[in-house]
Amino acid sequence: MEAGDESASTPQEDKRLFTPGPLNTRLEVRQAMLRDLGSRDAAFISTVKDIRRGLLELAGVSDEVFTAVPMQGSGTFSVEAVLQTASPRDGAKVLILSNGAYGRRQAKVCQAAGIPYTLREFPEDRALDVSAAEELLASDSFTTVTAVHCETSSGVLNPVQKMGQAVRRLQPHAAFVVDSMSAFGAVPLDLEEAGVDYLVSSANKCIEGVPGFAFAICRLKHLETTKGNSRSLSLDLYEQWFNLESTGQFRFTPPTHTMLAFHRALRHLLSAGGVATQADRYRSNNVTVKRGLTELGFRQLVRDGDDCYIITSFLCPSDPLFSFSKLYRGLSERGLVIYPGKVTEADCFRVGNIGDLHQEDMVRLVEGVRDVLKEMGVTTPVRY
Repeated sequence: MEAGDESASTPQEDKRLFTPGPLNTRLEVRQAMLRDLGSRDAAFISTVKDIRRGLLELAGVSDEVFTAVPMQGSGTFSVEAVLQTASPRDGAKVLILSNGAYGRRQAKVCQAAGIPYTLREFPEDRALDVSAAEELLASDSFTTVTAVHCETSSGVLNPVQKMGQAVRRLQPHAAFVVDSMSAFGAVPLDLEEAGVDYLVSSANKCIEGVPGFAFAICRLKHLETTKGNSRSLSLDLYEQWFNLESTGQFRFTPPTHTMLAFHRALRHLLSAGGVATQADRYRSNNVTVKRGLTELGFRQLVRDGDDCYIITSFLCPSDPLFSFSKLYRGLSERGLVIYPGKVTEADCFRVGNIGDLHQEDMVRLVEGVRDVLKEMGVTTPVRY
């Protein structure tokens, strides 16, 4: 560091992240990463075991029926691990029920792995149509059926419980896979009632850890039949599970610091009341920001009833003075970070309500949007 350069030693105040992840995390979660542990240390092996047990507790399922399998990498790594492992090498056929970017990503995974699939796309701004899905399920035979719980690209909440019940009724031998990346830990879901065989989520979403690993909650009865299915060495969910059960260890180097942080976040969530408590705070955050932006004239992409309190997409106004890039920059300068839209049919932006965000943060965001609109010369209520 050059003399007089204090930037490297002066901590900057964290911006407030109104995004679907990575998120703002609690100080004690970050502090948990200050400890160095070897991957074969007894203390770390015990931590991994407790994480796996805690995930089943959060999901409300028994370890006699389900198991939790952590995998290195982002959420997509674990989605790919599940699709690779749950789909047999011979005779596989995956039905992907998609209404957004993350359903389409599953199709890319299958294509890259050479797994036969059918992609059925639904409108991005509304929940999956159960009746239409039932027609598909009745018309062909599938080994795997997938759906996204909360489609992060838009904020749509899909009826995965009804979908799962339809799969059980019409395709009883198929594995039902739920990508619950942005919902698990804050949106209630009865895995048994929904007939879920594999649920995938990530450390840096509603449990409020930091990026570095994801996990699958797997029905043992199905997972035990999948040896040799994976087309990938490192993304073999069966072998990862088998090694964890046999030795307590990851097959390859685990993200030790990330897992220490996640352990702290998970234990905090469970002791604070679990899914119901997290849902209450996120729902309250969502109500505040939707009310505030609606008063400014903004419209939602997704209608009430199909939306989820995890993240909300707002349509960009037609006012020629409005610019999303200027809105983003103006908010960022105020320490507030939002996300651009991620749908193909509409010009929009997204506001997340998860992470270590509270009422004062949501109020501050609404005030920030109002101030930046004024700076741009955009009158309120905004015009469409």
